[in-house]
Amino acid sequence: MTIEAMAPAEDGPAPIVHIIDDDASVRAGLEDLLASVGIGCRAFASTQAFLAHPLPQAPGCLVLDVRMPGQSGLDFQRQMKELGILLPVIFITGHGDIAMAARAMKTGAIEFLAKPFDEQALLDAINEGIARDRVRRREAASLAQLRGLHHMLTGGEREVMELVAQGLLNKQIAARLEVSEVTVKVRRGQVMRKMNARSLPDLVRIHDRLFPPSE
Repeated sequence: MTIEAMAPAEDGPAPIVHIIDDDASVRAGLEDLLASVGIGCRAFASTQAFLAHPLPQAPGCLVLDVRMPGQSGLDFQRQMKELGILLPVIFITGHGDIAMAARAMKTGAIEFLAKPFDEQALLDAINEGIARDRVRRREAASLAQLRGLHHMLTGGEREVMELVAQGLLNKQIAARLEVSEVTVKVRRGQVMRKMNARSLPDLVRIHDRLFPPSE
């Protein structure tokens, strides 16, 4: 069978696939497979070993064995969010069942593959995982930039931005803040400029990204 190469690389750090499996032969096989398609990886025998090493600032995904001595893959998947590890997860197992697979997929896993797994199916899942992580990282960087811009607003500008997002008119904002309409217009213009908002609806969308409406 011919193994299809991964998707073309994008600008930025090269992706890294993280492997956690207690079976040394499985780790070696996955390292060889990924090397054959030009993808870097890091392999660990346990979740503890994985956590002992700093996570590289690069897009990637986690290929995780379900059953290992000590902490299981499913337990680690639950812990990842608490630890701030947002890598997409692909489960591999030699002892899986339907209930286990359903549980893994329900909690956000990309794929649940039984050993011996089809190499192309694994590469496809890895490709999807890396693509998802790239999107997540771009969105996180964009949000961080918006937070930085918002931090540069004056207190009065933040008040105006908040009230504009609530749908209030200049006259209403002026009355609420006990300032003139001219002051409101000036502050709103400054907010638009500093937040790089192209229009009022754009400013509202930016506000909602910074402060998502509670559900």
